[in-house]
Amino acid sequence: MKTPDPVTHPTEYQQALLSYLGADDPALVQAATPDALRALLREAGDLAAARPGPSDWSAQETVGHIVHAEIVSTARYRWIIAHDRPPLIGYDQDLWVRRLRPGRDDPERMLDLFAGLRRANLDLWRGSTPDERARVGVHEERGEESYDLTFRLIAGHDRLHTEQAAAALRSARATA
Repeated sequence: MKTPDPVTHPTEYQQALLSYLGADDPALVQAATPDALRALLREAGDLAAARPGPSDWSAQETVGHIVHAEIVSTARYRWIIAHDRPPLIGYDQDLWVRRLRPGRDDPERMLDLFAGLRRANLDLWRGSTPDERARVGVHEERGEESYDLTFRLIAGHDRLHTEQAAAALRSARATA
């Protein structure tokens, strides 16, 4: 489940995320994610915060990372549509997990936030025009990314990290 580093290998990283999406409709993939994450954390129970290894994320931290990505993409989508070639800053995902500590968050509140943001982002997507989907922002690490590409990347990101969260849970069960 190791993906290329998004900073040092940006094109490979994009291709890896897109491979998780395949030919599937990114809106359908994204629409299914909130329920999948809610079920996963419900199933995890007390093991949700258990880390497979000292430097590995727990299932809940991995879900927290998905939530963080949704927060960032919520703004990126809107910048891309509203501005001409806006700069899109990157963020250090490990730093966000370490300093924002989603493993300590109330899982239901975290998932409620995610579901609300996701609903708003899906509404934005469904109401967007082909011209809006073709608009680009300039990601500081990966260069030009259209709204369409950014939206598809998030769908692949959902699948990658949902699998990662499930693997963290399996590992936690094996060592419990």
